Amino acid sequence: MSFERVFGLHAITTLLERDPGRIKVLFVQEGREDARISPLLEMAIAQGISIQKTARKRLDDMVEGSHQGVIAECKPIQTYDESYLTALLAKAPTNPLFLILDGVTDPHNLGACLRTAEAAGVLAVIAPRDKSAPLNATVSKVACGAAEIVPYIQVTNLARTLQSLQQAGVWITGTAGEAEQTLFEADLKGPMALVMGAEGKGMRRLTREHCDQLIKIPMLGSLTSLNVSVATGVCLFEVLRQRRQ
Repeated sequence: MSFERVFGLHAITTLLERDPGRIKVLFVQEGREDARISPLLEMAIAQGISIQKTARKRLDDMVEGSHQGVIAECKPIQTYDESYLTALLAKAPTNPLFLILDGVTDPHNLGACLRTAEAAGVLAVIAPRDKSAPLNATVSKVACGAAEIVPYIQVTNLARTLQSLQQAGVWITGTAGEAEQTLFEADLKGPMALVMGAEGKGMRRLTREHCDQLIKIPMLGSLTSLNVSVATGVCLFEVLRQRRQ
């Protein structure tokens, strides 16, 4: 079995709370015994997880990024398939919200989208199996624990998945710069799946054709688009604002 390395206090704390069975060993910086790391170590000890005191330089060599003195070697994050989505739809709440990422290949963007999705109450994030970022340590770090909370469903045929969502009563809302109505003019209060396309290219043609409505973020400056994770945050929290009214 292949293992991956998750790092950072927040990401590992969430991992210990949500899925401690994934952790094989915890590497902790020698001499690190401050108030931020002590609760994490207590959780690891209570779960019977092996802890190895490790020199700072070795930790630096193990990962790229700020590890904050702690790295977990663990099993890969679980991803889900169409059968999980079918089961999820069968027991979904009356007003579910899904996020669909069509062609988002950058793990930093995926991690940021997962973090925003968790904060906005998204039931699951859906992406095509091909040409999408995989769940890895970078995603987990950027997501700050959200990758262990929000299910990430990778499907073989996104168009067919959109049809399944529609048959379950979920309204498909796609984002496109040429859309006539803005995010703030659209009705976003019912069961919905928000579709975000890749930066630059946007949604693929077949994905666009399966949307029930298209919306755009009004842009007042000279730039014509936003980073996909920023745009996702703007859209999801407008959805949340409308639903809380």
